[in-house]
Amino acid sequence: MTDKHIEKWDTLEKRKVDNFKIFDLSWIRRRHPDTGKEGEFVVLNSPRWVNIIPITKDKKVVLIEQYRQGTDEITLEVPGGLVEPDEEPCVAGERECREETGYEGNGNAVLLGENLPNPAFLNNKCFSYVWFDCELKFEQKLDRHEDIRVIEVPINEIRTMILDGRIRHSLVLTAFFFYSMKYGL
Repeated sequence: MTDKHIEKWDTLEKRKVDNFKIFDLSWIRRRHPDTGKEGEFVVLNSPRWVNIIPITKDKKVVLIEQYRQGTDEITLEVPGGLVEPDEEPCVAGERECREETGYEGNGNAVLLGENLPNPAFLNNKCFSYVWFDCELKFEQKLDRHEDIRVIEVPINEIRTMILDGRIRHSLVLTAFFFYSMKYGL
């Protein structure tokens, strides 16, 4: 281990390339503060993200199964999505849970933690919550291209589902990591 001190690079120029609905793409030219080396870097400016682990009164996790365009696969996840500009992450998580599953918890969702999804090129954060004593109270209210199947899984099966690869979405894994650190699995 060294005593080296890492410093932020100096931003020389920012050029927004375009808006791609879920993010703005920018080129940013920066200079290393010590070496003076310059480089251009792609940065995706994205809204904050949220996900939420809904847990029913009988200790089942409400999961969603949906097709994902990026991987061309069906994934098993927890509800989640974008945080609207003037929305608190907790409110967004609860809203996403109601919309995607129809489930609502008792009281407010509890923050498990926040993470940086990929700080190499993304500038946003993802907030993970848990919502206890969830019950089915509403019809799903899905976005135009969403097709979601809701599944209840006993919480004691989540660890196995992660280890055998049935749950492998990185942000969902992070949410369950935070949950396990706080409550155990």
